[in-house]
Amino acid sequence: MKKRILVEGMKCCNCVKHVKADLEELKGVTSVTVDLDSKTAIIEAVRDIQDNDIKRAIIDTRYQVVSIEEV
Repeated sequence: MKKRILVEGMKCCNCVKHVKADLEELKGVTSVTVDLDSKTAIIEAVRDIQDNDIKRAIIDTRYQVVSIEEV
């Protein structure tokens, strides 16, 4: 499973680190790539991760999820 998440509110490398770390804590996630310029995070996982779980992880870091799509 691979998903692309559009994240608003990231402004610096520390923001990227926070989003990456919180997404990596989701059970089943094998890879997380966060890009500040495009405001996206790509997650890969061995199982389907519910969009609500992804949103909850990112909201906990004070950022806003604009969209989530499978890629």
